[in-house]
Amino acid sequence: MLAPMRLSEIAYTDARPVTGYGPGFFRIGAELHRGAVLILPSGPVAWAGYGDTAALLAAARTIDVLFVGTGAEIAPIPAAFREALEAAGVGVEIMASPTACRTFNVLLAEGRRIGAALIPV
Repeated sequence: MLAPMRLSEIAYTDARPVTGYGPGFFRIGAELHRGAVLILPSGPVAWAGYGDTAALLAAARTIDVLFVGTGAEIAPIPAAFREALEAAGVGVEIMASPTACRTFNVLLAEGRRIGAALIPV
């Protein structure tokens, strides 16, 4: 079992970084989210998994890359999920959720147009 992790504090503008994660949850800004979550420029929302693409496709004009955190370990994602996003012009990067959180925060601090789809560890 993984211990909860707190990430380094960085000054962000209006964006909301991942400030912590642990078994079954993510902390985005000061807000706790249990289960899978999408982090989009409009803010974080609950995510029902790979079949739930509506919010991602609606945000396609506002993000260039989506970081997909597949849980504690990197794992394949369904081809249909990747294909739908890429057809909408969104790049997809797959990684373990802890790595996705860190990468998301670094690029968020740089002002990049990014999103994240995270499955808890």
